[in-house]
Amino acid sequence: MSSSAEAEASAAAPLGSNNTRRFVDSALSACNGGLPTTQFHCWLADRLDENSFETDRIPFDRLSKWKFDAGTENLVHADGRFFTVEGLQVETNYGAAPSWHQPIINQAEVGILGILVKEIDGVLHCLMSAKMEPGNVNVLQLSPTVQATRSNYTQAHRGSVPPYVEYFLGRGRSRVLVDVLQSEQGAWFYRKRNRNMVVEVDEEVPVLPDFCWLTLGQVLDLLRQDNIVNMDTRTVLSCIPFHDSATGPEPAASEEPFRQAVARSLSHGTDSASMTEAVGWFEEAKARYSLRATRVPLSRVDKWYRTDTEIAHQDGKYFSVIAVSVSATNREVSSWTQPMIEPREPGEIALLVKRIGGVLHGLVRARVEAGYNSTAEIAPTVQCSLANYHSTPRNDWPPFVDDVLTADPETVRYESILSEEGGRFYQAQNRYRIIEVPEYFAARPPSDFRWMTLGQLGELLRSTHFLNIQARSLVASLHSLWALGR
Repeated sequence: MSSSAEAEASAAAPLGSNNTRRFVDSALSACNGGLPTTQFHCWLADRLDENSFETDRIPFDRLSKWKFDAGTENLVHADGRFFTVEGLQVETNYGAAPSWHQPIINQAEVGILGILVKEIDGVLHCLMSAKMEPGNVNVLQLSPTVQATRSNYTQAHRGSVPPYVEYFLGRGRSRVLVDVLQSEQGAWFYRKRNRNMVVEVDEEVPVLPDFCWLTLGQVLDLLRQDNIVNMDTRTVLSCIPFHDSATGPEPAASEEPFRQAVARSLSHGTDSASMTEAVGWFEEAKARYSLRATRVPLSRVDKWYRTDTEIAHQDGKYFSVIAVSVSATNREVSSWTQPMIEPREPGEIALLVKRIGGVLHGLVRARVEAGYNSTAEIAPTVQCSLANYHSTPRNDWPPFVDDVLTADPETVRYESILSEEGGRFYQAQNRYRIIEVPEYFAARPPSDFRWMTLGQLGELLRSTHFLNIQARSLVASLHSLWALGR
């Protein structure tokens, strides 16, 4: 993508009050002409039965067209496309470790994560896909209309073109409602970004067998279930604005108090003075920390070793790099092999929230990760894998972890096991939770932390490199609590 195109995609297209209202109406609609929610799981099971899928772990020497480079030992594709697994040397003043080495995925190209929307009986519906990814624990998950790297839609794999991608590449057949560059996992990707897009069409759209129309409300409802809505859908959902300066959802007096607090949070603190203060806190945090991440040959990565089947850390922590063989009858290419990252165990990702004057605020953190483009991004209250801390004294665990692990179940407003990006990460799952704490809790949090409203986070999501991918998943989850209640 050219620099001018990146600039164009770095902020969402201007939204009028009418478009925001239409997003709100769709989020509050359970079913209105598309696939009924009661039939969704039968439809998903039918898609699984209609196709054949298989993913097997294999030794590295069975990778086809992938090899370890003789000079660097980087894991590269013969065509020089797709991505590489290489080394990273990291130096930072953030956290307990001032320096380390690690493998990382370098995929420089900008992909498209796009949802096609269309009015059906006066309500916006999303064209969603039952997509197989080799890393998915349950094979099929609900994906955006288009979920494609540049290599995919330019057919570098010599396969077919991803369905519906033409609506996202041209400006003639659709209207762009959302278009913003967002990052992916900074611990495993080196400066990876995707265009998060929502485009609207008026024309009739042929619905292929693996696709269905759902309202935003239906998708948000499915987000409450384990491993149904994939990461790419969640990040696009988070970028959809449900409030602007002229309109927004007003809480009904009859609604449950927590849902009222979430609705108020959607529009609270979005005035220019409050946003300037919030951005100032984040910029100050970025200035406080340094990050020097230097790409190095995989052969120079210290404390990591390679066997026939994995690249792993000597302490058995963090993650490993493995190889898989994949076959799928409904993908652009029917079979392939590739490297993947496999985490050691599921992680804990949580947002602590509290009501301040009847308005819900979330405790977010400025977090540094090795693969970020701009030193830090805004993360949830807690984002960690407990496996990395088993040998660490409890006092040295990340802040607020104990508050999450010992939370009263009655205070847990949202909880789901959600998968991370199944195209590069093998069975990577995290437990996502939103936990309510009393108003007096952490009234003056540590300097890396700040209480922010959902409206403020939504304003930041109109631009790139503010919220990390885990925080965006929780923003989408908060949207589900607003649209549907607890």
